[in-house]
Amino acid sequence: MLRLLRHLRRVLVSTLAVPFVLAIGMTLVDMYRRQGRRTLPFPHQRPTTTPLGDGSFTLHTYGSDLYDEMIAAIDTAEHEILFETYIWKGDAIGRRFKDALVAAAARGVEVYAIYDSFANMVVPPRFKRFPAAIHVLRYPTIPTGLGFLRMSRYGRDHRKIMVVDDEVGFVGGYNIGTTYATEWRDTHLQVTGMAARELRRTFVDFWNLHHRRRFGRRERPLIHDNGQTSWDPHVRVQKNVPRLWLFPIRAMYLDAINRASRNVWLTTAYFMPDQDFVDALNDAALRGVDVRILLPLKSNHIVADWIARGYFQQLLDGGVRVFRFRDAMIHAKCATVDGEWSTVGTANIDRLSLSGNYEVNMEVVDPGLAQQLEDTFRLDLTNSLELTEAEWQARDVHRKFTELILRPLRPLL
Repeated sequence: MLRLLRHLRRVLVSTLAVPFVLAIGMTLVDMYRRQGRRTLPFPHQRPTTTPLGDGSFTLHTYGSDLYDEMIAAIDTAEHEILFETYIWKGDAIGRRFKDALVAAAARGVEVYAIYDSFANMVVPPRFKRFPAAIHVLRYPTIPTGLGFLRMSRYGRDHRKIMVVDDEVGFVGGYNIGTTYATEWRDTHLQVTGMAARELRRTFVDFWNLHHRRRFGRRERPLIHDNGQTSWDPHVRVQKNVPRLWLFPIRAMYLDAINRASRNVWLTTAYFMPDQDFVDALNDAALRGVDVRILLPLKSNHIVADWIARGYFQQLLDGGVRVFRFRDAMIHAKCATVDGEWSTVGTANIDRLSLSGNYEVNMEVVDPGLAQQLEDTFRLDLTNSLELTEAEWQARDVHRKFTELILRPLRPLL
């Protein structure tokens, strides 16, 4: 009996250790190969604006355009700036944002900033020093106090939000850095009206949930929640809150896919869903819905690319069309359904985003925004390669073997 248990333990350890070792090796090799490599130009649109309710939505698909709008909003702020990002590089673009926030605080604007400590470990410490006039929440890499024992405290803050004066807001996939300005294809929304006020509530809820400091440090101030006096049936902000075990973004996607009757066009940087998500996409395709998924041909995470490949056969068998964006990283997290429903936000279609991290997606029911996203999707397809059944079946043995070995990592990513 003891011998059997030892044998089973060795098998279990090997099953988990081999994929991890392979993943680490692949990552190191990919990092070496990427040195000095430059991305090629990709097609993109000028920002386009759609009115909705008491405000508007502007779709940004090019980082340089988006950053100009964000900096302009910071420079004209009069009362309050709420700024949250996952990655904040200490490069020229990162310094541009930091300088603008410091200048706003110096002229009396209340500035609150949040960034994820783990995602910015390689950023120089001096860049992460701010004047006392700016209230900064560094979301911790490791939970402090008794939170160390609670799994709900280990989700990363993967959100990207900015709200200025309760009037204009920004949300989407763009982090802050020079690379993202011109070399990555991403999607962000700039919103005004009630949508901006909803984003403010989203930021305030996170700040007030995590504002306390440990070990005798000065408390960060609470932010007053102005509340919402009315409802817009066309706009909702869906936010994952791991600490409260709330993960509505996955349910939002599944509900929209299950309602689809014409098309589901989905763009995501990383595709590692659970089986229910794959089944929903296949079921939609089998009932005649035009289901298309757009992914990077080669993303910045090679292991994620290979794990995504493990789902392609199921998707192709179900009639889902898979497209791969070439020559540049596509980092967008958005979808449109039936020319009516749309979402743009920070959540990828993977387990970390849908059931682990703090994420935020704007959900909008409006033909105008859906049309914009469909036009963007069609443009992206001109720079993409469709995966065919013949190409997939022709892949060599070592590729099939790699997909199989990495399969145990699916639940972790």
